[in-house]
Amino acid sequence: MSFYTFAKSVVYGILKPIYRMEVIGKENFPKEGGVLLCSNHIHNFDPPIVGIVAPRTIHFMAKEELFAVPVLGKLLPHLNAFPVKRGMSDREALRKGLKVLKEGNVLGLFPEGTRSKTGELGKGLAGAGFFALRTDAEVVPCAIIGPYKAFSRLKVVYGKPIDMKRLREKKASPEETTEVIMNEIRILIEAHKKNR
Repeated sequence: MSFYTFAKSVVYGILKPIYRMEVIGKENFPKEGGVLLCSNHIHNFDPPIVGIVAPRTIHFMAKEELFAVPVLGKLLPHLNAFPVKRGMSDREALRKGLKVLKEGNVLGLFPEGTRSKTGELGKGLAGAGFFALRTDAEVVPCAIIGPYKAFSRLKVVYGKPIDMKRLREKKASPEETTEVIMNEIRILIEAHKKNR
């Protein structure tokens, strides 16, 4: 058993009794091939929540400051996370992300770049569009719908892969592509908030 699988089962065992997790749209998650998983970001627990309910192993980009945190910083590489410098173009992180996708793995991103303090969906950064345009990966929107309150229902919703062919053919910019991705996440949030 890999450390990732072990950690996933441990964290699931801890968080499952606290949050009534409901996963919707798992059938939309491609079973193989490169996947760019793009989610909103409302809480510090978003990465582990998305990681434990996803049907495949996820490689997350994480802010480099986390790698300086004692213990956590040592664990993150074993959880398939790699650092990214926020607020600048981090070429090494971009290369690493492209490699993950081109090798047929899942890259997890929070396109907003930081946690939303209001819970509302913010503006996405161009990085998500960059990865979507530079690879043939399936782009899957994901919505986390809280609140993160003990014994409250927490939803993780996977949307259908976004049709990237049209965007690639018209040579859309990374910014335009990120906007399309964020809009798909917004649609998921609005549709499933109503059904709470």
